[in-house]
Amino acid sequence: MKRKVAVIGAGFAGLAAAAYAAKAGFDVSVYEKNHGTGGRGRKYEADGFTFDMGPSWYWMPDVFEDFFRAFGHTASDFYQLKRLDPSYRVYFSDGSHVDLPADMEQYLALVESMERGAAAKMRKFLKEAEYKYNIGMGDFVNRPGLSWLEFADPRLLPAVFRLHMFSSMSTYIRKHFKDERLVRILEFPVIFLGAKPAQTPAMYSLMNYADIALGTWYPMGGMWRIADAMEQVCRQQGVQFHFNSTVSSIITENKRATGLSLGGADVQADAVIAAADYHHVEQNLLPREQRNYDERYWSTRRMSPSCLLYYVGVNRRIDGLLHHTLFFDRDMDSHMTQIYDHPQWPTEPLFYVSAPSKTDPHVAPDGYENLFILIPIATDLDDTEEVRDCYFDMVMQRLEQRTGQSIRPHVVYKRAYAHREFKTDYNAFGGNAFGLANTLSQTAILKPSLRSRYVSHLFFAGQLTTPGPGVPPSLISGRLAAQQVAQMLGTRAATEH
Repeated sequence: MKRKVAVIGAGFAGLAAAAYAAKAGFDVSVYEKNHGTGGRGRKYEADGFTFDMGPSWYWMPDVFEDFFRAFGHTASDFYQLKRLDPSYRVYFSDGSHVDLPADMEQYLALVESMERGAAAKMRKFLKEAEYKYNIGMGDFVNRPGLSWLEFADPRLLPAVFRLHMFSSMSTYIRKHFKDERLVRILEFPVIFLGAKPAQTPAMYSLMNYADIALGTWYPMGGMWRIADAMEQVCRQQGVQFHFNSTVSSIITENKRATGLSLGGADVQADAVIAAADYHHVEQNLLPREQRNYDERYWSTRRMSPSCLLYYVGVNRRIDGLLHHTLFFDRDMDSHMTQIYDHPQWPTEPLFYVSAPSKTDPHVAPDGYENLFILIPIATDLDDTEEVRDCYFDMVMQRLEQRTGQSIRPHVVYKRAYAHREFKTDYNAFGGNAFGLANTLSQTAILKPSLRSRYVSHLFFAGQLTTPGPGVPPSLISGRLAAQQVAQMLGTRAATEH
């Protein structure tokens, strides 16, 4: 009889953990508090519109292919990927904008037009970024971060210096480029990592390689198709799903996880993978003496931003927008300060608009536009309807100004989503949207451990543990947790009870 593994949460990390654990020979059940899979990557349908509720950028396609390949598939078995060209548009404060082409030679020509000599510098910059990507995503990110000894590998020592771990993104980028627009474009991918570019290790220029070289893609139908595909893989592996199932506690005996309690109904398990919010799991599902970290620890963690989101349906087409459009038409430094240094509602925020209806005719009625609007904000702010309405008017005014079109009279559907919903739907610590900040002091073994120190057979996965926030890292996190379960229970244990 197979040994049982219980997974809490059916987001990307939970789905990956379940699939890999089932492949290893375990009897896997997933318990999800919401009505379906995907977590932050769910879909939301209303009035003929299909909205992706969270992630909207499909970067690092190799990570997704690695997942599907492990189960004898490719992504194309489940959804059609389309590379966006241009990748995205950026508006600046002077009213100008640039469209970032997918073709490398066209991209280099663009940066050369922005700054003389920048094309040659960009080639060098991307070569270094490619090295960081290959090391970071090919080696570092696949280590569970349980001990510094994992990194005591002579082959990795030369990489430490080439990764520019102790230089900031801001300093590193400005060492190569002077044009302020180009600097902002290159700083953009790290905005959501949880610190200002001046405080983010230059190692994360690997994100520029992912952006520029590997490209920006879109799974036709929506980003929710990824979770749907992963669910199909899980079911093929024999995983059982239990939706609308809220876990009230983790059952432990003799300091060992032996199952879950779901509001009175108990289920047994030989191991538990908690792929829900790490803080919530420890502070609410375990007694104090069995927690890795206390509230004081969590209060000192640096978080990535939360978001104020709007799902908007418009009964007209809107010119001036691409599938992805960034509005950097206000001061980035001021906005970042109001997120990280002095948390408050931003005075003049940057924002981002995704219009998947530019690419996909099935996400909105014919002739209509589907808009996903995101304002990065600090965690744990006082979130009221008045604030939400104020920022919607602010964004609409600037959107109309930049595109030169009337939009507000044509809005036929609107839903706002922020801290309250992140906490209610995902038990998100502080209402966070992106997890822990990827700062040097919260890297590798300095992240919350993916293994419980006080409860054996209990493991964690997701954006608050190794390797960090984002959809691709969440997939890797689930795999790492499943590997730890297999190592603990052993190959024979997977088929013996």
